[in-house]
Amino acid sequence: MPIGKIQLQIVSKLVEMGRLTDDQRVALVARPEDLSGNALDKLLQEEFRVSAFQCVVAKARALNLSPYNVAHYRVTPQTFERIPKEFCQENLVLPVGQVGELLLVAFANPFEVTLSTRIQEMTGKPVVRLLAREKDLKEKLNKGQEAAGFDDVVMQIGQEYGEVEAELRDDDVSEESGPIIQLANRIIEDAYFSGTSDIHIEPQEKEVIVRNRIDGICQEKLRLPKKVGPALVARLKIMCNLDISERRLPQDGRIVFKQFTKKNLDLDLRVSTAPLNHGEGVVMRILDKQKSTLPLPALGFSEENLTKYRECIRQPYGMILHCGPTGSGKSMTLYSALNEVNTPDLVIRTAEDPIEYTLPGLNQMQMHRQIGLTFASALRAFLRQDPDIILVGEIRDKETAGIAVEAALTGHLLISTLHTNDAPTTISRLTEMGVEPFMISSSLLCVCAQRLMRRVCKQCRKPHMPEGRELEILERGLGWSGQIFRANPKGCPKCGSSGYKGRVGIHELMITNEELIEAINKESEAAELKKIAMRGGMKTLHQDSLLKVRDGLSTLEEAIANVPPDM
Repeated sequence: MPIGKIQLQIVSKLVEMGRLTDDQRVALVARPEDLSGNALDKLLQEEFRVSAFQCVVAKARALNLSPYNVAHYRVTPQTFERIPKEFCQENLVLPVGQVGELLLVAFANPFEVTLSTRIQEMTGKPVVRLLAREKDLKEKLNKGQEAAGFDDVVMQIGQEYGEVEAELRDDDVSEESGPIIQLANRIIEDAYFSGTSDIHIEPQEKEVIVRNRIDGICQEKLRLPKKVGPALVARLKIMCNLDISERRLPQDGRIVFKQFTKKNLDLDLRVSTAPLNHGEGVVMRILDKQKSTLPLPALGFSEENLTKYRECIRQPYGMILHCGPTGSGKSMTLYSALNEVNTPDLVIRTAEDPIEYTLPGLNQMQMHRQIGLTFASALRAFLRQDPDIILVGEIRDKETAGIAVEAALTGHLLISTLHTNDAPTTISRLTEMGVEPFMISSSLLCVCAQRLMRRVCKQCRKPHMPEGRELEILERGLGWSGQIFRANPKGCPKCGSSGYKGRVGIHELMITNEELIEAINKESEAAELKKIAMRGGMKTLHQDSLLKVRDGLSTLEEAIANVPPDM
């Protein structure tokens, strides 16, 4: 039987809670696949829009336990006075309080009955079991493993390289000196634990500034003495095997951070150096290898766009293009799409620079421009290797564009990215590269333009009735004028006092149709293509951002900051 007794009770509790209908319950019970373990939770969250905590509440009620939202619990040094932290991390439990003689402990696994006995023997107190989300418990238990901060390292650096020591010679500032090694590690560790996507090290006239990009916004983290800059940059170059003597040209590299830290952090960094007017600057993109790809429904696609996009990625041949600026979530969408169609009967080849996530079942190739291994040469090789689906990291030049279109026309599904502002201008970009319009129209399946906008914090957001210009934008874009939410300027502990927490994707999905193909062949302008696509059902980036505002996922300020209103 695909659905067990416990799973049936959980589904029944969700019906009682009003989160599922009776029809959905019948459909779930009739499903042929095995829904044991985490499979039911995943299905409920992805297809039935049940939140993770609602799943925990239903599971707790089915097992006669009390649910507990660990996300709201604040871990302090006193938390682990009775139960050692190592024991909690190993067994995924967290002591969250005491009532009289009773010890309240949050568990991730409700079936681990022997654990409560062991805790009782350890503490000498009766244990009351509470059920919590596994993800929340892991976050709270790993929070104590935060970066150690900068105070001690900055103090050492101030003593060694401070401006007081004016007679310091350049060769005294070594990239192998202790404080510099520690500083490089701390900058990366601190960035990782604070949820940073990019680290910017920028030399200024009198100092070096370190900034972190968190949820798309740059925040200043550290100011260092000017003398430290060259040594810090040299240390980072050593970590990614770059030429430390070459300071006049930009260089690209990769840091495998696991080799340089004693903490269990499995992450890589994509490093780019550039000569600036006050010295060499470095930008590092964090690639978290412990983070898996998200399923397509979790990326922010509207129901309508998700259905259309899923149809496209299941086509036997053609070209699917994603466009948007750096850091707009293109890579994650590509990997999620490949993950969804990745089955043993399909051969998938990818040409990437760099390989950001390693997925089982995919044949991934890292580009090396220095030895002539480019996207174009990789594509040529792939066409001789009988693939069903080809992913090309980016179409940068005429040669790659030409081969990509040919691959899409000869029975392969080709997925790639371009840097354009919206979906219709992608056609103009390809024609500029020298691809014939009739070849574009006959190979293109869809173009997906995307951005990432910050999610408003659900804990502290404030309801707001739009008026004036706000009301005008909502009525023109959506024909809607209901309540929306604003970010709390003071924020709360959960969102780091910013009012925003996490990001959600907005998408402009242009699917080809007969009218659009005809317009592409006539070499119509992007504005005309946009009108035709909108007649065919395309929602613009601005319209999709307003949908996220209407659904309470973000704010109107954030929507306008990301995409200007349509004219």
